[in-house]
Amino acid sequence: MAAPSPAPRPRVARPRVVVTRELPDRIMERMAALFDTELHTGDTKLSPDELRAAVADCDVLVPTVTDAIDADLIAAAGSRLKLLANFGAGVNHIDLPAARARGIVVTNTPGVLTEDTADMTMALIVSVPRRLAEGEKLVRSGEWHGWSPGGMLGHRIGGKTLGIVGMGRIGQAVAMRARAFGLAIRYHNRRRLPALLEAQLGATFHADLDEMLGVADIVTIHTPLNADSRDLLDRRRLGLLRPHAFLINASRGGIVDEEALVDALEAGRLAGAGLDVWEHEPRIDPRLLALPNVVMTPHMGSATYEGRVASGEKVIANIRAWADGHRPPDQVLEGWA
Repeated sequence: MAAPSPAPRPRVARPRVVVTRELPDRIMERMAALFDTELHTGDTKLSPDELRAAVADCDVLVPTVTDAIDADLIAAAGSRLKLLANFGAGVNHIDLPAARARGIVVTNTPGVLTEDTADMTMALIVSVPRRLAEGEKLVRSGEWHGWSPGGMLGHRIGGKTLGIVGMGRIGQAVAMRARAFGLAIRYHNRRRLPALLEAQLGATFHADLDEMLGVADIVTIHTPLNADSRDLLDRRRLGLLRPHAFLINASRGGIVDEEALVDALEAGRLAGAGLDVWEHEPRIDPRLLALPNVVMTPHMGSATYEGRVASGEKVIANIRAWADGHRPPDQVLEGWA
């Protein structure tokens, strides 16, 4: 006999929703119309005390990656808090086991930022070997004296090997773009892709990450930050990269041992890096700032108007489904992290 279906959860007619950061106007207007919403405007994150006050008396909290939703904060939450509707795909800033223990549902916004992040990754893949940031600074400095045969020489990316760490939505979107630039695609993933998809992407699977790192000319990271991936590219693995290789990271800073990366760049054991994320954001190692062969952008891989609005629409859909007593479409399931 089949197990009985769980009893439906009661509807929440007009949930009290606290939004921790300013979102696009159209999203904030819709939230204000649909829910009993407390909107925090301005471009600064809430303090720990403000976060505690927020979770003390709301049904839904809408945090972002800048909010540390740790076990202590969850323990301090009022009994009303039943949904963390995260604005963004990554949930490494949320203590998922603590939320589950309190019966709090966690949702995210997957898929909507795939193309934007892949575009930024491809921009970094081109920018670092071709020294675009250095060239731009040279022009602005007023010290450029015209074209010369040996001026600002970089490296061609066509014909090189791109190693992709993590072949989910974003990794596949990067592979599609990179193939058009003439790069040979290698990838490492927890699970191998179907043969048909590998053929479409022109991608070769490496079950052994170390092996892939040893043959790649450019390595790009597209895996979520969790207990398994923190410092995935540690000092030992960075040492497997060849001296002419470039490292690109538009995923999460904690996946790369930043101190080891700086040491490798300073010592010439790596040719360069393109970084959109940092291990201790917004703090950046001063040594990185001094390196000319590092292209740095301020965690802007997903920063498009279209992407922000699409993320907000997913947050609203998740809240509405939850308030209606249904399972949210983007609920973060057991084992995600």
